[in-house]
Amino acid sequence: MKTTLLGAPIDTLTMKESVEKIAGFIKSGQPHRVLTLNPEFLYQAQFEPELMELARRAALVTPDGIGIVWACRMAGRRGVVRVTGIDLMLSLVHRAAREGWRVYLLGAAPGVAEEAAGRLRQDYPGLQVAGTHHGYFSDEEAAGVAEMVRQNQPQLIFVALGAPKQEQWIDRYLEQTGASVAVGVGGSFDVIAGKVRRAPQWLQRLHLEWLARLLREPSRWRRQLVLPRFVWMVIKRYRL
Repeated sequence: MKTTLLGAPIDTLTMKESVEKIAGFIKSGQPHRVLTLNPEFLYQAQFEPELMELARRAALVTPDGIGIVWACRMAGRRGVVRVTGIDLMLSLVHRAAREGWRVYLLGAAPGVAEEAAGRLRQDYPGLQVAGTHHGYFSDEEAAGVAEMVRQNQPQLIFVALGAPKQEQWIDRYLEQTGASVAVGVGGSFDVIAGKVRRAPQWLQRLHLEWLARLLREPSRWRRQLVLPRFVWMVIKRYRL
């Protein structure tokens, strides 16, 4: 089932249901885009219609973070649970190792995708990593990167270029890669590779993972200014 928040469609699926839906996408062999929607992307999409179109064209839109879940509740949209990019990625990798799906890791700084791939192979025996490529390429090189991905014949691509760049790359080049599914996963490779520590479980349970990251990376404070604007936008739209 789907709901709508500030004009964007959101799938009201659990993590398990999301993985099952993506498994169906892979089985179909047809290209499907998966967007992990966070408040920053949704706020920006209110002013940039092309970003809203990316969300509307996606085959699956998951609520990436407690901010989206909270906003859905404020709007009276019940049954929405958090399905974050990194947790979805790890769940899909677990399934991929079992099913034999070929996965590709695209993004992050040079060397990080390779390190993340190595960690994943250790943690999920049998995982087939079709290839990796860093995210430091220009717009002029993007099509060439897509062709490089295609030559490795993956079925599932994890794209860690940051929003909205990762969603834009997926939208433009997924068909060229020949893969069945591409998922935008933000900074997940850095966490998996051990470059960035994820917040402790107790902070995750309190939905304060964003605060832990801000304390660890104070330079993110400008980006975090979007959050109070997003909150106010939701309150104005649905409560005032």
